[in-house]
Amino acid sequence: MAKIIAVNAGSSSLKFQLFEMNDESVIASGVVERIGFEDAIFTLKFNGEKFEQTLPIPDHKKGVELLLESLIEHHVVESLNEIQGVGHRIVQGGDLFSDSVIFDQNVANGIASIANLAPLHNQAHLTGYYAFKEAMPGVGHVAVFDTAFHSTMAPETYLYAVPYEYYEKNHVRRYGFHGSSHRYVSGRCIELMGNPEHSKIIVCHLGAGGSLCAVKDGKSINTSMGLTPLAGIMMGSRCGEIDPSVVTFIMSETGETASRMDTIMNKESGLLGVSGVSSDYRDVEAAANEGNERAQIALKIFARRVADFIGSYYVQLGGVDAICFTAGIGENSFTARANIINEIKDALGVEIDEEANRSREPDRLISTPNSKVKVYVIPTNEELVIARDTKRLLNL
Repeated sequence: MAKIIAVNAGSSSLKFQLFEMNDESVIASGVVERIGFEDAIFTLKFNGEKFEQTLPIPDHKKGVELLLESLIEHHVVESLNEIQGVGHRIVQGGDLFSDSVIFDQNVANGIASIANLAPLHNQAHLTGYYAFKEAMPGVGHVAVFDTAFHSTMAPETYLYAVPYEYYEKNHVRRYGFHGSSHRYVSGRCIELMGNPEHSKIIVCHLGAGGSLCAVKDGKSINTSMGLTPLAGIMMGSRCGEIDPSVVTFIMSETGETASRMDTIMNKESGLLGVSGVSSDYRDVEAAANEGNERAQIALKIFARRVADFIGSYYVQLGGVDAICFTAGIGENSFTARANIINEIKDALGVEIDEEANRSREPDRLISTPNSKVKVYVIPTNEELVIARDTKRLLNL
């Protein structure tokens, strides 16, 4: 029986899921939060129970040690030798990595060399890798990149219309993110459609961060995020696509610095910036239902921006067989789905079943038989993608 841990290390956190790969079931999951603080929190979920403790966790090394010790203490595993692989989520693979790879020092050096493309993420991922490598030196490790799924985009799609030297010297281009999610959901959609030889799918990964992806015959041909996760649709606190001159205009009018503008666009815009209520879609929706006009406008902008990308990808794909909703908003908000579909229903002939849309069943079709495009709600599973690639590359 092959057990694999899928890991997502952040600058002050460490999320994980332990899989039994024979049936791809989740044995245990958990998170270490507030790493570096005296009141860090460790949570382990196992066998329907939740164990939580607050304690000092000075660094990722201590977090990994606590995690592994807890797996044995709670008899999730009797020995660490039962765990045969560790898969690590890496946000940015740049032009270096077009697929998942076995994690070694050369790979680590490559990830470090492009850390400037994702300064908040890549170094944190490496910290997690080194911590697990030290704790489990005899176990195989695999790096799974968010950007890899989008490496099939054509140059006319991923290049920006800026001087070419910025691409050659500074690697400025569209990379896209949420690749593991788009890969899982589009693959599951193909299965639900009966595994057709050819397929045209648009995946809407809508959460606090959100992106869309046009998937043709299982390959990404376009995605809404760009050089960074700031591009694309309106998000919880990110502005998404705007006129670039908005930035320089605000700077000249207000004296804001480049650093301050970066904060404004990433952390103070989106649903939060327009509504003035919250970056959480649920809070904005509640305020809108109470008559808050700015919240109502924010929800309309959100739906319109998603619809704009669906329309663009419909043209690039030459039609669409299915639209998939996933992630926090996409999976859980029936009103968000309805608002988005309402924006495209006349142009694309899409019709949703109200009862199916309000259902909580996973992997479900929510469009009517008369709809010209199938619409699905498919819960994402990025961790399973990581675990599957780890098993594949380590030949487990």
